[in-house]
Amino acid sequence: MFALSNVTRDYAWGSATAIADLLGTTPSGGPEAELWMGGHPDSPSVAATPDGPVPLDRLIAEHPDATLGTEVHTAFGPRLPFLAKLLAAETALSLQVHPTQERARERFADEEAAGVPRTAADRNYKDENHKPEMILALTPFEALCGFRPCAEAAELFRAVGSAIAESGAGVPQLLGTVEMALNSRMAAPMVVRRAFETLLGGGAETTALVELAAPALEAQAAAGTELPPALLTVIELARQYPGDPGVLVSLLLNRVSLSPGDAIYLPAGNIHAYLHGLGLEVMASSDNVMRGGLTGKHVDIPELLETVDFAPTEVPVVPTRVTELGQKVWEPPFAEFALQRIELPADGEPVPLVQNGPLVVLAVSGSVLLDSPRGDLQLGRGGSAFVPAAENPVMVHPHADAAGETSVVFAITCGAFEQ
Repeated sequence: MFALSNVTRDYAWGSATAIADLLGTTPSGGPEAELWMGGHPDSPSVAATPDGPVPLDRLIAEHPDATLGTEVHTAFGPRLPFLAKLLAAETALSLQVHPTQERARERFADEEAAGVPRTAADRNYKDENHKPEMILALTPFEALCGFRPCAEAAELFRAVGSAIAESGAGVPQLLGTVEMALNSRMAAPMVVRRAFETLLGGGAETTALVELAAPALEAQAAAGTELPPALLTVIELARQYPGDPGVLVSLLLNRVSLSPGDAIYLPAGNIHAYLHGLGLEVMASSDNVMRGGLTGKHVDIPELLETVDFAPTEVPVVPTRVTELGQKVWEPPFAEFALQRIELPADGEPVPLVQNGPLVVLAVSGSVLLDSPRGDLQLGRGGSAFVPAAENPVMVHPHADAAGETSVVFAITCGAFEQ
């Protein structure tokens, strides 16, 4: 087992305190948006080995069978197939989508052949992997996820038109075009795509519509009109990203409110945006993101349109199960990862970790001892570790340093995959 040191990303949307408060660390003084735990080459964790610190991606590449296990190595190659992040959103992240495995491989190869530098701001594909995700709420967490039914979206855009008319302004033609698209009798994915393209391709017209819609809705709210969450989202996002088309695209999407312990998963093609809150995000180890709004970063609309799944969908909730041994487990339908939570009273009995290949473990409360046939490792609050597949089984014991405190750890391992 190896203690890890991890990289914090300071994106502007990040919270200055949420991650530090969770882990008991000293805030940096700036935004702390993401804490990366894994072997992604852009920001690999560093393992404390007997020979000194070693980047986790290098440690795994040099010892793939021992670290990953033969089955995981065979299935995913000599790399950790998952990446975990603590994600702390003070303001909204970009409206985004991730590609399928096949598209990622194809388009990565295209950009490599074209000589586009991997660090270029206008590069879409940083690697050849897909990026299915899961987000587990650690605090109340707000998000947009997938397309809502067309009839619901049409009703929301009608409400926007009414608010603009009530304000005394003329209702822009673009809004009528979007409503017409949503009320058409085409198949639902075609309806959604037409409305989506109209808003993203509207340019100055979309900007003008956002600049009319947000203050009109805000005036209604100030006058005591009770607005649904989707319309309040327009007000919220317009303050953060004035004139951005993503402000109105949000009306096409499901607004999701997660309580701590709730989780959703995001397959390829699912358009989404995290709005606010602290969560534990787990994904296949990739950084391939197509953005559609709520960002100052590169937006490639043609590539985005080829990547998005336009079918309206229910919010993809990850069910939770608690095993007889006391492990609380979230298992999304992805081969790369599964997540578990272990809670131990100071006088509690040890609990084994569910282990399917390697593990990344994070302690968020108390103090624990990880014990395997090959050794042990103490983790205090905020500590993390990489456990190679060769160290199995691993038991989690409450440690004396917990001093009567309940200890909580999260652990990520591989999901079910064909061997």
